[in-house]
Amino acid sequence: MLPLLLAVAADRPTAGVPAALGAMFAGINDRPGGRRSSVSRVGVPALAGAAGLLTGSLLPAAGPPGAAMFVLPVLLGVLGLLAGALSSTGPVASACGTQLLVAAVIGAGMPLPEPGGERALLFLAGAGWALFLRLVLPTRRRTSGGPYRYDGEREAVASVYAAVAGLLRAAGGTRAPARRAALTAALDQAQDALSGPRLRRYASSAAERRLHAQYAAALPLAEAATALAWAGEPLPGRVAEGPLRLAHAVRTGSACGPLPAPVRSDAGLRALDDALLAAAEAFDHRPGQSLRTARGRPGLLALLRRAFGPAGREYGLRVALCCGVSAAVALGLDHEHWYWMPATAVFLVKPDLGPLVSRVLSRAAGTVVGAGFFGGFFALVAGPLPMVAAVALCGALIPVATRHFAAQTAVVTVLVLSLVLLAGEPQAAWGRVVESLTACAIVLLVGHLPLPGQRGNRVRDAVDTAVAAAHRYLRHVLAHPQDGAGRGVLRRDAYRSLAVARSALDLSAAELPPVAGRTDEFEEVAGALERLVDTTTACAVHLHDHSAALPPSHAERIAEHLAALDAAHRASARSGVLV
Repeated sequence: MLPLLLAVAADRPTAGVPAALGAMFAGINDRPGGRRSSVSRVGVPALAGAAGLLTGSLLPAAGPPGAAMFVLPVLLGVLGLLAGALSSTGPVASACGTQLLVAAVIGAGMPLPEPGGERALLFLAGAGWALFLRLVLPTRRRTSGGPYRYDGEREAVASVYAAVAGLLRAAGGTRAPARRAALTAALDQAQDALSGPRLRRYASSAAERRLHAQYAAALPLAEAATALAWAGEPLPGRVAEGPLRLAHAVRTGSACGPLPAPVRSDAGLRALDDALLAAAEAFDHRPGQSLRTARGRPGLLALLRRAFGPAGREYGLRVALCCGVSAAVALGLDHEHWYWMPATAVFLVKPDLGPLVSRVLSRAAGTVVGAGFFGGFFALVAGPLPMVAAVALCGALIPVATRHFAAQTAVVTVLVLSLVLLAGEPQAAWGRVVESLTACAIVLLVGHLPLPGQRGNRVRDAVDTAVAAAHRYLRHVLAHPQDGAGRGVLRRDAYRSLAVARSALDLSAAELPPVAGRTDEFEEVAGALERLVDTTTACAVHLHDHSAALPPSHAERIAEHLAALDAAHRASARSGVLV
């Protein structure tokens, strides 16, 4: 890590600590995908972390002298309430809220000689350096398909075509629902990879325009494949060959070559064949287009309404309690590294890291392993250079370790303990274990406390959003069957909202009963939604092919799914079990 090494070389190791923290958080927030999308995934939370570090450095001065152990927990609790509420609005906002609060805790508790403003700038320098390397370094696997900076986008688009082939192969079998979900996930990832921040509204290079055209050409293929899977009939094996050849062409930048002979026996197969031919043409001739979603980017007022709605308030209150209580306990026990406890609690309370008990146990195991390794290693070596080497090694391991929370915890534990020594504090591996286990116990307790009001608002919001998106999609298909572009936008929004709702349900179902409650009624809602959206897609393909009214069989299926969805949604609302 260059910023930390420069600080040590300048005989100011403490200045390298905020920079190393910024780079560490950048590594945690980065995920596989497009380089441009990493700007928002990494850069926006880095700004929040810098603001938190600055705010935290000012907190000890708040209140009367000598009252820090009473004032700090309250201030951190209030900050946790705001950060937790904002975290409920999306994945990037979740990273921002967590980084803001953790950095504030570190800024308030870590005794660094640098002033708050300098700490914030150093934090941004470390995150900026990590982001710069993410943007300019080539990936491990190079292809001949264009500039290396689009490798992530190219792989994401190729995965869409491969997922289409997988769904076609699974049609008529028991694996079709899972393959349809995999196709939705691939489309979501490709859309995110291609729609990152840009200086211009449209794609600015030939390579990028080509990728946009290839992604747009995959959308009709996905629609046709979904309709064919809905029909429930097995398909000839050669039907999947075309999408596989297109996936290979995207990955390698080569021509797609000859496509298999068409099979045009019904509306779904005709739509698939037409989409294949259009895709082959688009690979060479069609210009790119801007990527749109039905709802677009929400405005500030919409984000605030969502943040301070029932789901935001519920999560914010739990974050506030975990952070405030852990800070009060640590200050009351007069721990030298009191900030470790609330910082650990903030990470643990994040719901997107898995079920509560699972992430607590993973955190405990990872901390013990990391602290044990650190204690054994630094009993043999001394001096700043081994610590810098440990930080650099851990920083390189973070992208791999994020695949499992326990592994990530072990790597981060070694990194943080190394930074503590560089900051001039004593070695504290055993203290790290004790305080982390105490924070785990606090989060388990607070996470299972009954709070005022109805629980599970996060799942409820996801369900309501998915239901509204499904109805918008159905209305558009019936009213404007020939509007392929508008239908595609609404279809993407419906399937994406459905995937979010399903993820929220799966997380809730994996929790212990005091947190999860019963989810049977919501399973009925999710099942009815999936059947309705798939049937709507099949109807869209039929209407686009025939330009006529729906056949009675399709209309009856739509009516049945609407009635089932309405009954399940009303039953779950009456029982209040969406938790």
